[in-house]
Amino acid sequence: MGVVGTIEYISDVLSSVKKRKKKKQMQTVSLKIRMDCEGCARKVKSVLSSVKGAKSVDVDLKQQKATVTGYVEAKKVLEAAKSTKKKVELWPYVPYTVVANPYISQAYDKKAPANHVRAVPVTATVTETTVDDHYTTMFSDDNPNACSIM
Repeated sequence: MGVVGTIEYISDVLSSVKKRKKKKQMQTVSLKIRMDCEGCARKVKSVLSSVKGAKSVDVDLKQQKATVTGYVEAKKVLEAAKSTKKKVELWPYVPYTVVANPYISQAYDKKAPANHVRAVPVTATVTETTVDDHYTTMFSDDNPNACSIM
């Protein structure tokens, strides 16, 4: 194999790399879907099963939740679920142990399943009131007029 053969070999290897499609990652997509009866659950399950790449579909009527596992994209699963003409959104709940402040107004939801709260961004925090700030400075070591009862 000479120089020309080596160059052709490298060219073939590089061209075959470009032609390969990236394989989708196996993922789980959870949706909150308004379902009233077993018929609704069957309809949702059949529509979500027809999504290309879906390996398994679980529908929980009590929690109003549908979970699709497989080589799927969340956007395509959401579009397929919306084709059922039902109210659909990505599953908004996470276990309350994952959230830093599970009982702030943005996270707490009465409709959430047991031990779950809404997923909130990390930037959502509990706001301090001026009263809390006042107590903090009143008992501070930096304050010369602080309480000196010991």
